[in-house]
Amino acid sequence: MVVLAGTGGNGCGALVCARRLHTWGANVQVVVTRPATDFTPVPAHQLDILQRMKVPIAEAETVSQPGSPALIVDGLIGYRLKGAPHGAVSDLIRWANAQPTPILALDVPSGFDPASGTVFDRAIQDTATMTLALPKAGLHAPGVETYVGELYLADISVPPSLYAEPALALEVGPLFAESEILRLR
Repeated sequence: MVVLAGTGGNGCGALVCARRLHTWGANVQVVVTRPATDFTPVPAHQLDILQRMKVPIAEAETVSQPGSPALIVDGLIGYRLKGAPHGAVSDLIRWANAQPTPILALDVPSGFDPASGTVFDRAIQDTATMTLALPKAGLHAPGVETYVGELYLADISVPPSLYAEPALALEVGPLFAESEILRLR
């Protein structure tokens, strides 16, 4: 399995995913967009854990996967996307889309604006998207199905009281009472 990780929050989630997959016995390779020194503190900590666990980590420009991985996990860019992806992120999106492999996006597909549903020139075309806490509005925009794929909502332990605060003013109830993952589409 290949886990693609950016330097911010979405990359942090991807690094935690890589750690979990590794501890469950999966053969995992992590591909990062930048050197470890460029990671923000929390993802840098997760990257350090993976290095100590001896999980293979490569930088984007060294990706040359012989054959095709069983799964690609997209954790390149999350909900803080500012314009079209470029550089190493764009290269990894192009590489991932060229593989005949299922792609799972964490929270939102990289290259996709979660608020508006705008799909930039370079965007991951996922088999499935595992969005977190609440589905982002853009995931339901017309015509995004090719990029989002199957849509799932995962529990990340957000307390119901947070949903009820004035900014959201939602009464969600026990969303995840029966399962930690809900299929939305």
